[in-house]
Amino acid sequence: MTALGSPAQTTLIGILCAVAGPVILSVNDVAIKSLSGSYALHQVVLTRSLISILFLLGFMGLAGGYRQILTRRPLAHLLRVSFVMLSNITYFLGLAALPLADAVAIAFVSPLVVTLLSVLVLGETVGPRRWAAVIVGMIGVMVMMRPGSGALQPAAILVFVSAFTYASTHMMTRRLRDTESAATLSFYVQCGFILVCTGMGLTVGDGHLAGSENPLLAFLFRGWVWPAMADWPAFLATGLSVAIGGLLVSQAYRLCEAAVVAPFEYSAMPLAILWGVVFFGQSPDRTAWIGIALICGAGLYVLWRETRLGRR
Repeated sequence: MTALGSPAQTTLIGILCAVAGPVILSVNDVAIKSLSGSYALHQVVLTRSLISILFLLGFMGLAGGYRQILTRRPLAHLLRVSFVMLSNITYFLGLAALPLADAVAIAFVSPLVVTLLSVLVLGETVGPRRWAAVIVGMIGVMVMMRPGSGALQPAAILVFVSAFTYASTHMMTRRLRDTESAATLSFYVQCGFILVCTGMGLTVGDGHLAGSENPLLAFLFRGWVWPAMADWPAFLATGLSVAIGGLLVSQAYRLCEAAVVAPFEYSAMPLAILWGVVFFGQSPDRTAWIGIALICGAGLYVLWRETRLGRR
């Protein structure tokens, strides 16, 4: 996946990817949440990764060929894959025990961390306007979710860990962007998941460690079962959303500075409200709509400013 044209056009393409990627990935959250009560985490992720890698192989065949699989930077991929796996495991364990909207809200610490790390790790320049956009977006999340004192529980701490490792993943994406395509980055992530989850299945997939009343431990050590036919659409949805959404987010961080992309990850937050309406019958109130306006306003401001300045 490459972008041709002026720096302004490249930035616009990157921002569009940054908006679309989290929106598509939000489907993954809903699917994983729906499967977490019946299947082990490693079974869900293995099935998801097999679906994703089949999609990626087809995509590679149509866009650039299979030579994209070749890399001269295996250790960098290994580090990035480790960050991705830790981020996913901690997030989905937390998601199993938290309401979807609460988990998403806590996870949105990550754009602030991305902006901070882009300065400390990548040496990128973050001006006051971009800091303001990220902070306004974060305020919008807080307004929408109105977190209470009960939010800081073990499951919430896991989601905080996920946010930091997720941000670290994008630092590695920026470091690999000159030699690796978005498809290559996504391909090695799915290979890592397949290897780790297969190992987990072989060692604990028989369920001999199952039986805990704790929803986190139950999700982690539950025995494997053959999926019910009614659950296959959820498995398919999680696999395709991760493949497509992951490609788009990786491309966004390849094309744009991390601090430019970060505010647009808030685009998934209104989706948490939408899924609440669709699946739980919870309509946004006036306060929630104020939060949505802050989030969208921050993202649109960065979009206008970056394309106007023609920055990359």
